[in-house]
Amino acid sequence: AAMNDHGSVVKQLLDRQKVNPDEPDNQGSTPLLWAAIGGHEPVVKQLLERQDANPNKQDNESKTPLSWAATMGSVSVVKQLLDSEDVNPALPDKNDCRTPLFYAARNGHEQAVKALLRRGDIGPNTADKWGIMPLSYPALNRCDRTSIPKRLIYSAGSHSFTPTAAGT
Repeated sequence: AAMNDHGSVVKQLLDRQKVNPDEPDNQGSTPLLWAAIGGHEPVVKQLLERQDANPNKQDNESKTPLSWAATMGSVSVVKQLLDSEDVNPALPDKNDCRTPLFYAARNGHEQAVKALLRRGDIGPNTADKWGIMPLSYPALNRCDRTSIPKRLIYSAGSHSFTPTAAGT
């Protein structure tokens, strides 16, 4: 129901006392994660209002709802999740040590990058498992996303590039 943006069905299910909104499916995905992937703001809101829905719960790929919203470029859901007191915006995945900022930058979602950096507690210079920083992704993807690197550079308080272990 959360995956398909069926808010009324989600509400009915949540009203039942035996339903656990944090119960993952066989992919490790919770209803909040599916709602974040789909960019379903009303369902995300419903689930975030619950005390028993963990916004930091990772799926089998060890990505959080915020990581998926950033990956998909769903700026409104990114902002919703960032407004949640319980969300950890700098929580890296366990496989590649990438944060939501990595996913937004890698996929060229400038407004998601902007929303994440505006939070102030997300390190734009944090390298992943291979020593690559979010700033490097637009260059590695050979995309003309010049505003994303500029935004990352200035948010880091620098006006120059620092080479990473990957040489980027």
